Amino acid sequence: MASLTLKNLAHSYHPNPGEDTDFALKEVNHTWEDGRAYALLGPSGCGKTTLLNIISGLLTPTSGHVLFDNKDVTASSTAERNIAQVFQFPVVYDTMTVGQNLAFPLRNRGMEVDYISQRVQRIAQMIGLEGDLHKKARGLTSDLKQKISLGRGMVRDDVNAILFDEPLTVIDPHLKWELRTQLKSLHREFGHTMIYVTHDQTEALTFAEKVVVMYDGRVVQIGTPKELFETPAHVFVGYFIGSPGMNFIPVSVAGRKANINGETINLNHDYGDPQGDVLLGIRPEFVRLTKGDGLPVQINHIQDVGRHKFVNATVFDVEINIAAGEGFEIESDMTRVEFDPSNISIFCDDWRINAEAVDQGTGAMT
Repeated sequence: MASLTLKNLAHSYHPNPGEDTDFALKEVNHTWEDGRAYALLGPSGCGKTTLLNIISGLLTPTSGHVLFDNKDVTASSTAERNIAQVFQFPVVYDTMTVGQNLAFPLRNRGMEVDYISQRVQRIAQMIGLEGDLHKKARGLTSDLKQKISLGRGMVRDDVNAILFDEPLTVIDPHLKWELRTQLKSLHREFGHTMIYVTHDQTEALTFAEKVVVMYDGRVVQIGTPKELFETPAHVFVGYFIGSPGMNFIPVSVAGRKANINGETINLNHDYGDPQGDVLLGIRPEFVRLTKGDGLPVQINHIQDVGRHKFVNATVFDVEINIAAGEGFEIESDMTRVEFDPSNISIFCDDWRINAEAVDQGTGAMT
């Protein structure tokens, strides 16, 4: 296992990149701690797989360096980096049995027979393939073949890191939770450094200790699921994390007041006098329909999903979502809406303003 450091890393598929927009991966500087589980989260085309392939050695970056335990491996092959990678679609040897597939990485490295048998049995048990070890891979379903790929990635205990590139794409939905749980168990038991690429926030938030959110080729925030939900660093994080995501309303801000169409919203912090495109961000869970106080609101439709009612509404031509509790009665004279001040975020030009820093007189915005 190893810590992974990305130093001034960037990549472009253009032969002579010049502008920022030419880069599929914009400059990244970060260290992935040894033995932690990370997820790379973002929409298709945001640079997740490009970054993963640079880490694995399948792609040479345009600029910057990849270091394993402070050793520069930028020019090293995948084999020299000693990593395991599981791809989006299953890669198995159809003529081999399940057990032979799982054992292949160990046999290829000349491991002892008893050790190979022990590891194969352990991994097969953890991914639910112990009853299929003598079956040929050729006749298995895509689900089971991908289980083999996952197991083969986990069977070695000497790898620096294990990389997963959207490994549950071909898995039936009812099995995804089971496999994520098994991967977490494997991580807790063996302590490998794991990096898991996905566009599915549920997969990322339930698998990883820290989530790396990417947008438009850039890492916009690295944090725990709690940090991403409560303090998104970028508008995209607020929008992408949560279902539905954070509401955003254009406002002007002066100190502890936000203003919209002549109405005032009290804030818990002093945000100074931000200039640019200023947005108030509030999650649906912290918006409340009222009869007298707050901003005028027009309810568009209500969706009852059992434990919650999701209300779609309009405030000053801006569409917002409200999450009301199961027992909350929505009455016809609820024509106003209030925001919980302790859960309001303010963004300027898409980036979160660090309210605490402004409170302390630094004027800093991040």
